[in-house]
Amino acid sequence: MEVTMDPLFIAWSYFRRRKLQQCSDICSKILEENPYDQAAWGLKTCALTEMVYIDEVEVDQEGIAEMMLDESSIAQVARPGTSLRLPGTSQGGGPTPAVRPMTHSGRPITGFVRPSTQSGRPGTMEQAIKTPRTASTARPVTSASGRFIRLGTASMLTNPEGPFINLSRLNLAKYSQKPSLSRTLFEYIFHHENDVKNALDLAAQATEQAHFKDWWWKVQLGKCYYRLGLYREAEKQFRSALNQQEMVDTYLVQSVLA
Repeated sequence: MEVTMDPLFIAWSYFRRRKLQQCSDICSKILEENPYDQAAWGLKTCALTEMVYIDEVEVDQEGIAEMMLDESSIAQVARPGTSLRLPGTSQGGGPTPAVRPMTHSGRPITGFVRPSTQSGRPGTMEQAIKTPRTASTARPVTSASGRFIRLGTASMLTNPEGPFINLSRLNLAKYSQKPSLSRTLFEYIFHHENDVKNALDLAAQATEQAHFKDWWWKVQLGKCYYRLGLYREAEKQFRSALNQQEMVDTYLVQSVLA
């Protein structure tokens, strides 16, 4: 008689050995046979989260953009028409017409563009609102924001057939009442799906279910507020969490705001 090992135990063994893709594949097969298996569902959620997990304490670490580009550096070569030194001589003097750039009408270029002459610029507020905003037009991509974009791309690559959890149909109020699943689900939404809004809703409802006495959920609320740019609200949540339980991670995350 051949004795086979429980597939869930094999998936857990893969997870412990950091073989996350094999763990996710086995959990997927288990869920195909029994879609209501909470153990397999939770284990696959953890595996997908660990694939793209990044410690929030290191969000503001110096990236390659900060190392290569220095905003405080001074240009070594003067702009044409702005230097007091004549080209080819060591004597000072004002700029000559040959050095300073001129327009077709003979007027010197000042460096400023009139709003009505700049192409592609919305003329009214209504046009600005209707203009589609992309990653390049909304705000400049820094090392931190670029990392979040990469996380969203990685979350799509881990599931080519579609997302593992459809967040639009998810009842967050139901899962907030289950402490064993709500934390795993929050980390999946926050790290894997990079959906801060739904993660904030889940954290707020879970905090209310815990009667505002769970320090872990307050830290997660602070992380969501920090990601949204609400630094005062984030600091309040971190301070409230430290009043209930002093943890090293909370101090480290709070130090980012300092």
